[in-house]
Formats: sequence, C-alpha cells, structure tokens
Amino acid sequence: MGFDLESVAEATSGAIGALVSTTILYPLDTCKTKYQAEVRAQNQQKYRNISDVFWEAISTRQVLSLYQGLGTKNLQSFISQFIYFYGYSFFKRLYLKKSGNKTMGTKVNLIVAAAAGACTVIVTQPLDTASSRMQTSEFGKSKGLWKTLSEGTWIEAFDGLGISLLLTSNPSIQYTVFDQLKQKLLIGQLSKQTGTESSPEALSAFSAFALGAVSKCFASCLTYPAIRCKVMIQAADDDEEGSNEVQEKSHKTKKTVSDAFYAIWRREGPLGFFKGLQAQILKTVLSSALLLMIKEKITRTTWVLLIALKRFLFLKQSRLKKA
Repeated sequence: MGFDLESVAEATSGAIGALVSTTILYPLDTCKTKYQAEVRAQNQQKYRNISDVFWEAISTRQVLSLYQGLGTKNLQSFISQFIYFYGYSFFKRLYLKKSGNKTMGTKVNLIVAAAAGACTVIVTQPLDTASSRMQTSEFGKSKGLWKTLSEGTWIEAFDGLGISLLLTSNPSIQYTVFDQLKQKLLIGQLSKQTGTESSPEALSAFSAFALGAVSKCFASCLTYPAIRCKVMIQAADDDEEGSNEVQEKSHKTKKTVSDAFYAIWRREGPLGFFKGLQAQILKTVLSSALLLMIKEKITRTTWVLLIALKRFLFLKQSRLKKA
C-alpha cells in the first residue's frame, strides 16, 4: 500500500499544479499559440510580435476570447499530468526496488520519463489537438470540444501524434534536470520523520520555482523547432476573408512534419524555426515553475492525508473484526 500511496500523491499533486498554472497563464498561452501558428513572409505577417495578438483581442472587444478552449486545456492538463506523474513515480519506484539502487542515473531517468510521457501523449492527443484548434481560431469563433473534434475524422484528432511523441523528450529533459538538481540540493538534509511511512522530502517554494524555471528553459530551447511545427500541424484553418492562394497552400502544409518544416524554411528562413521562442520560454518556464512549486507543497499535504485515510480505514476494519 505504501508503494501506491506515494505514486498517487505524486500524480494528484502534479495534476492539481498543472490545473492551477494552466488557468493563471492561459491568456499568454493563447497569444503565444496564435503567434506561432502564423507562417507568412515578413511583409505579409499579421502579427509582428506576441503583443499584437493581445491588442487584437482588445481592439475587437474579444478579451474573453483569450480564454477560448480553457476548459479543454485544463482537462487535458489535469489528465496528462496525473498520468505522467503517476507513471513516472511508479516506474521510478519499481526500478529502485528491483535494482536495489538508492537513486537513478541520468540515462535511466530519461528512459522512465520518456515512457511515462509516451503513455500520456497517446491518451490525451485528441484533447491536445482540440485545444490547439480552439486557441488558433479567430477570436469569438471558437467551437466546443465535441464540435471541434467531430468536424474531422478521428485520425485527424491525432494530428501531430508523431511529433508529440518526439516531444516527450521535453518533459523528460525537464524533469530529469529538475530531479537531479533537487537531489543535489537536498543532499546533507536529514529527514524529520523516520520509518517506512515518513513524508517525502520537499523543497521550499522558492527553490522549487527556481529549479523548475531553469529545467524548463533548458528543455524548451532544445526542442523549440519541433514545438512550433506541432502548433502549425494542429492549428485551425484561417477563416479570414480575402485569403490569398499562398495562405491556402500554407494550410495544406500543416498536416505533416516535413511540410511544416519546409513551409517555415521557405517563408521565414532559418530564424523562423525559433519564431516566438521568447514567448514560449516565458510561458513554459512560468507554467512549469508554478506547477512544480505547487506540486512540491501539495505533495506533503496529500501524503499526510493519504496516510491518515489509510490509518482510518485500518482502524475501522479492525473494529469491525473485533465486533
């Protein structure tokens, strides 16, 4: 039971952390995604920078549209983070138990994180595709989850699955770096409690925030070209009137990774692969830092509550047997 308790505590705290951080930073995420999805020559760009997306929402009186798709994104974030943290914690504890080691090396950490990430992507890909389409729709024209998915086939709901599986290296790198830095930071600290049911060690809020920011920044820089291609593949079609033939062709190139890479190279050049990198780093660093900060603080509370629940059920069962 102790094995499962820590896995559930990790999964629950990670999912709650994702829910809170996603909601707080969602307007920034919408602006970032719409900016990344646009692929045009420099003299034809609608958005010169990410702030243009924000001002468009204000000028068209569609500020609330910055939250379009929030429900779907929260559902996807909660499910994906729960599966990821549960899988990561489960496989990590299983490996340590079978191997007899006290810690995991970097290579094993990457494999465990990638396996947990792959399972997560396969389960939540339709939600990821739907949320991206909602965010990149014209302001005020976003549709609901079911209508967004039902407009195409179920195969289209898994658009970008291949590149999403490739991008499992992003959280793998992030959490590996975070875990290694965390272990080094906690070396020399003695646990206040002893026994098999002692509470796991936790970082301070500031330390978790800082380590989360550093680890996510590192991972985002390495994988950004693939991140932008994924947004292009999943983006909604442009409904603006007066779309020219060049724009129509650009929409047709959003279904495969190779076509997305070619479209960026032809219209924006090599620097186009890093268009929106600053916004991506700002959003993902803040999001991941908040997630890990909240997770670190909630994990201890969740652990205590689960231990209390276990003891309550055990005492209740003992009393029933005596009766």
